[in-house]
Amino acid sequence: MLPEKILNVLKSILPQTKGPISLHEPCFAGNEWKYVKECLDTGWVSSVGKFVDRFENMLAEYTGAKRAVAMVNGTAALYIALKYAGVSPNDEVLLPALTFVATANAVSYCQAVPHFVDSEENTLGMAPYKLFDYLKKHVEIRKSGCYNPKTGRRIKAVIPMHTFGHPVDLDPLFEVCQSFHLEMVEDAAESVGSFYKKKHTGNWGKLSLFSFNGNKIITTGGGGAIITNDESLAEMAKHLTTTAKVPHKWEFYHDQHGYNFRMPNINAAMGCAQLEQLPIFLEKKRCLAEHYRHAFKDIDGIDFFTEPDFAQSNYWLNTLLLNETSAHEKDTVLEITNNHGIQTRPSWTLMHKLPMYQDCPRMDLSVAENLETRLINIPSSARLGEPYAEA
Repeated sequence: MLPEKILNVLKSILPQTKGPISLHEPCFAGNEWKYVKECLDTGWVSSVGKFVDRFENMLAEYTGAKRAVAMVNGTAALYIALKYAGVSPNDEVLLPALTFVATANAVSYCQAVPHFVDSEENTLGMAPYKLFDYLKKHVEIRKSGCYNPKTGRRIKAVIPMHTFGHPVDLDPLFEVCQSFHLEMVEDAAESVGSFYKKKHTGNWGKLSLFSFNGNKIITTGGGGAIITNDESLAEMAKHLTTTAKVPHKWEFYHDQHGYNFRMPNINAAMGCAQLEQLPIFLEKKRCLAEHYRHAFKDIDGIDFFTEPDFAQSNYWLNTLLLNETSAHEKDTVLEITNNHGIQTRPSWTLMHKLPMYQDCPRMDLSVAENLETRLINIPSSARLGEPYAEA
């Protein structure tokens, strides 16, 4: 049976341990203790300190963006990015149905309305050509922008999400944005270390964001960041997320409604140590992905998902796609692997199936709905790419 074959392949690659093997866990093998201890020793543990500045500079340098603004988490970063992309209450924002709920939630925080878009199988992300055809048939272009004639609402922005770290096909999607007067805000939460046509993800949108949650390729415990190539937007985002406090030696004066969204120094300290090790993490994760690809290539009924030709992925979460004829065995695969201490999981429930989003506008979602029935994530931690996994 296919479930047993999958289990046996995973057992042959993954280490034999007493406890369960997690889907993705952090690796602390660098200067984390040293940098965090410095925060504790000096008392600089809160939202200002040298590690915040250093982390932002390191992130900007690594991604090739002009600026980075560290924040408490990726959802807050997406919310602020949408605000500065011009998303207003009652606007619609295009985003994939196949995404983590935070993408849709951030739109809702803006009092805007998610408008769900289909995916394509070769990226697992937003389908740009299908989206173009859909918009051509279903929207109106007016002097003030792109409108949905069915709802009367303006469609302001597009949020491509780089699913499991695999870059979306960004060039045609950028053309869609230009054709229909839409702002792009990249949800690059999962794609630190991923490149589209040799350029790091996050550099196509007006603003983009990353997540550094405990299960991401690098972590600050909890945390996120905005990156942008617009210096003025970066300054405004930094000001707004620091309670909009006007800098002064002792006075507390705030010039607008602000947010306490800044990343604490102690979290940024961990992030600096993690960024220093990112090349090692990426090498190990790509090694693990190659082992999976080789081991699953002769198993009928299943495919190991590999990066698109135009991309270099961080392989944040490795992914199996059951064939159409094997899709009915997905739950059995999940049950047997988890019962044997190997954590696997299905895709997220599609956004339009959640109670708070089921009445939102959407295009045909047949590809995303098909992927949902066939997709399984398997253990992906960087440490699993160590030499012992090569046997």
